[in-house]
Amino acid sequence: MTVLFLVFAILSACFSYNLFYPVYKHPKGVLISFLSGWLVGELVWHHLIIQVAITLLFVAGGVVEGFWGSLGLLILLVSWWGMTMYHLQAAVAEQEVEDSLIKSLGADYRQTFRDGIHNHADKKPSRRELARPFASLRSTNVELIKNITYEQVDGFNLKLDIRRAKRSVENAPVLFQIHGGAWTYKMGSKNEQGIPLMNRLAEMGWVCVAIDYRLSPKATFPDHIIDCKKALVWVKKHIAEYGGNPDFILVTGGSAGGHLSSLLSLTENFAAFQPGFEDEDTRINGCVPFYGIYDFLDEQGLQYHKGLEDILEKSILKSSKQANPELYRQASPINHIHKKAPPFMVIQGNKDTLVSTDETRYFVEQLKQVSENPVVYSEITGAQHAFDVFPSVRSEHVLNGVVRFAEWLYSDYINKQTKT
Repeated sequence: MTVLFLVFAILSACFSYNLFYPVYKHPKGVLISFLSGWLVGELVWHHLIIQVAITLLFVAGGVVEGFWGSLGLLILLVSWWGMTMYHLQAAVAEQEVEDSLIKSLGADYRQTFRDGIHNHADKKPSRRELARPFASLRSTNVELIKNITYEQVDGFNLKLDIRRAKRSVENAPVLFQIHGGAWTYKMGSKNEQGIPLMNRLAEMGWVCVAIDYRLSPKATFPDHIIDCKKALVWVKKHIAEYGGNPDFILVTGGSAGGHLSSLLSLTENFAAFQPGFEDEDTRINGCVPFYGIYDFLDEQGLQYHKGLEDILEKSILKSSKQANPELYRQASPINHIHKKAPPFMVIQGNKDTLVSTDETRYFVEQLKQVSENPVVYSEITGAQHAFDVFPSVRSEHVLNGVVRFAEWLYSDYINKQTKT
């Protein structure tokens, strides 16, 4: 039993070590590193409580004794100290996001906010939300309208959900959420991603739309982006019926959704992605991609491992980049950057093992050089992939920053409408 206790202590130490030094290079190791870093990193106190309880059971059983027992206890104490330091580090996200907004939008960017917005844009995470993060994904102030069909393709109904305040809204700004999950069936859906952001904005009076799209391996690119464009067209035509303003749409998404939201934003009215509806207007007002993929061809050699290349070749594009480099370029947001690109707020964690932070930085640099509109880049210390899926100290600080960007963008839109 003492050996079992030692193994338990070493496992805890591995969890703690991975928070600060995740695996970046090994295609399979990165998945384990991601899952561990995500669930431990954003649920540190939950893990600490469980580990302390297990340790007390070992102590009560009389197995924490002798050299090996003492060594195990020492390892646990060091591990717990590391987890605690990581948790405290999450607080720096508040200043990191604010600094990035000021750098790109100016120190006075908040002055145009609507009345009452500051309370939503600087909200502190409650103890209840942090203690029960998954229970907090529902809001009693938000109405959820599920599974509205926006398109039928190959006998399959593509659907979307709408979230809005239970109070009456009219001509409200619209958030358009595209889920991630490696563009792959059963890896992600509209039902569990982007919820904290959608709930917060819906409570503020926004109308939020979360969409389905065809998924691989059955779907082959550009099916995914075509469906996103069709959903956007539906929103422009019908969202007024639900209280939204079709002339103001902010697009967001994480991971594969970060890729698709960026691609959607940079390819307005791009005929190859709008077959049969080339004349429809697919312009949007802004984009907030979370930990997206921006260069499928990896022309700068910035990706950490071959995992992305393998899934693109086998399941998503179904062609190698050597055989069809132009297809890879066409699918990459970085190759569609232009001077009229909408304002961007790019979110990336510096401990992300699935998406290259170096690639994200390069994308942002290229976007800033070409675009005439603001580009905000928020690189979050300690953040792993998917860190924003449920409430945590880190994710709530970032969410506040995204809310501030969204409100700045909407205020800018209102001011321009007033002048005209």
